[in-house]
Amino acid sequence: MVVERLPNLLPIICWRIMGKTVYIINQFAGKSDSGWGERHYFFSKYWKDAGYKVYIISGSYNHVFNKLPDAPNAYNFEPTDAAEFCWVKTPVYNPKSVMRFWSFLVFSWKVLFLPVSKMGKPDVIVVSSMPIFPIFSGYILKKRNKASKLIFEIRDIWPLTLNLLGNVSKWHPLSLFIGWFEKFGYKKADVIVSLLPNAAQHFDEVAGAGHKFKYIPNGLDESVLQREKVAPDILEKIPGNKFVIGYTGTIGLANALEYFVDAAGFLKDDPRFYFIIVGEGYLKAELIEKSKNFGNILFFPKIRKNQVQHMVEQFDLCFVGRNDTPLFQHGVSANKYFDYMLAAKPVLDSNNLIKDPVELSGCGLVVKPDSAQAIVEGIEQFEKMSKEERKAMGEKGRVFVKENHNIRHLANLYSELFEQA
Repeated sequence: MVVERLPNLLPIICWRIMGKTVYIINQFAGKSDSGWGERHYFFSKYWKDAGYKVYIISGSYNHVFNKLPDAPNAYNFEPTDAAEFCWVKTPVYNPKSVMRFWSFLVFSWKVLFLPVSKMGKPDVIVVSSMPIFPIFSGYILKKRNKASKLIFEIRDIWPLTLNLLGNVSKWHPLSLFIGWFEKFGYKKADVIVSLLPNAAQHFDEVAGAGHKFKYIPNGLDESVLQREKVAPDILEKIPGNKFVIGYTGTIGLANALEYFVDAAGFLKDDPRFYFIIVGEGYLKAELIEKSKNFGNILFFPKIRKNQVQHMVEQFDLCFVGRNDTPLFQHGVSANKYFDYMLAAKPVLDSNNLIKDPVELSGCGLVVKPDSAQAIVEGIEQFEKMSKEERKAMGEKGRVFVKENHNIRHLANLYSELFEQA
């Protein structure tokens, strides 16, 4: 009888009405106007539609945010049209100083004392690294609140990134410290999500956890992109009578932009070409100084996410680079691929054939990494193509990204993990 079964059905009925509560712990998560880290915010739009109550727990200070949150208290709540943000008060830091590392530890400690009574106990906890330290906090929260699942999301592999790009020994105390949290997280997580398609082998090598791997890459959602034009005073500086090669994104060690700038130097006396770099990062001042006498390269400040498409439309060719290191054999996860591909622009890809979206889609040319000369040869090859050939190549990228990196699809993949026993 239905009446007799009612007590057993009540939890199911309540779930259908109330939904599950999901905590996303990511110190650098942002919302639509933050200018950085919107991955979980965009996902949460679809999770909300599916009935989940989502809290994104992020830090109050992020040196790459366009707009910082109002966060006067230890824990500051801000509702949005998707998730509710809990901004945890963290120290202001210089990105090159030890205070940045200190902010990681402060955030991890404060997450242990989240006001769960106000938020509701979590059913699912997702800890997104880097920083990696909150995986310990997430595990304690899971045990304390009897959450059903702990998901560890790996955006970049640490301390491997530190070892291979930063040339820090794997026996350095910092590597060992980070490595403890890495191994702990792989062992204690129920699922390990990664944006890197070939990361399972690494999880196996570190903790025998390759079987926990689930690939959920970055993506984009055209429905939430409100295209915004770049300011006229920026556009007027871009020459209209040259072949423009552009880059948008972070100016850091992993982006191999030193070779891109060197390529500009090799071509500084060739009137056909012009180089544009848009973004911020700790290597920007060094690259500006290096190229100050070239005369064929411009650096622009970081622009808003909604402006990226308009900026990319000014380029004839887009650049993305990776260093020649074993780190990238696990794959890559840069959003700049999708910005370029959505704009249907051809891409010059400097890496050692790591099965990235350019290679998989055929929307560009791949040249060997760590070589300014290879970049120059690639640029010249593109310039010799007809506009129709470059357009056809760029269109392959647009089709690929719409089919394989749609935010709704990726959010649904995550939702399936929330429900799996």
